[in-house]
Amino acid sequence: MSSLANQNAGARKPATRTLPLPYWLAEFGRIRTAVLTALACLVLSLSALQLSHWRLSTAEDRLQLAQRTRDAAYTRYAHVDNEKRDIRNFQPRYIELRARGLIGAEKRIEWVDAIRQVQEQRRLLPLSYEIEPQQSVQLVAALDLGDYQLQGSRMHLHMDLLHEMDLFNFLADLHQRSFFATQDCNIKRLGRAVGAQGGPTLGADCTLNWVTLGIPPKPASASGAALASANKERP
Repeated sequence: MSSLANQNAGARKPATRTLPLPYWLAEFGRIRTAVLTALACLVLSLSALQLSHWRLSTAEDRLQLAQRTRDAAYTRYAHVDNEKRDIRNFQPRYIELRARGLIGAEKRIEWVDAIRQVQEQRRLLPLSYEIEPQQSVQLVAALDLGDYQLQGSRMHLHMDLLHEMDLFNFLADLHQRSFFATQDCNIKRLGRAVGAQGGPTLGADCTLNWVTLGIPPKPASASGAALASANKERP
């Protein structure tokens, strides 16, 4: 009886069906290695592409830096070349101006000696002069003098003349030896009694400005000033 009941119960229990897998999934095992290889190649390709892009960007940055360095070097070279050409062109003139006393410290002794030599060579009458302290010259128009500064010393000159050409010749000869600007000249006729014995007939009063181009002294630093003050106070 029990076996019959079991057979009837087994007959009533439905059978379990297994659904077949899709063909592409069922066959995936065959292409799995190829797919993994393709994925690995894709990852490597993307990595290589990213690395190439980074290296290209780095190379462009280096190229721009090299171009800027080259342009800066070319600019310096052109500047140096221009300076060398200017030195070749202006060096003779610079040497001449320095020899004549325009460039450098003022040479009052040479000025006085030049006045004496011209007076003796031209056989002029005795003259007198007075030179004021040197001062900086303020130009009306701006002029690029570099590190140099235009400085001038004013001279008040008095001359006794036999005729006007004595003054003109004196100033012309003096211009050949040094640099100065004639600010004004006042010529007056002397009395006949003065010139009757072959003495001077004219008197000239002129103001001359002797000019030089010099480098002004640099201001002393605070430490240097303090040291100088300490040395001055030291017994």
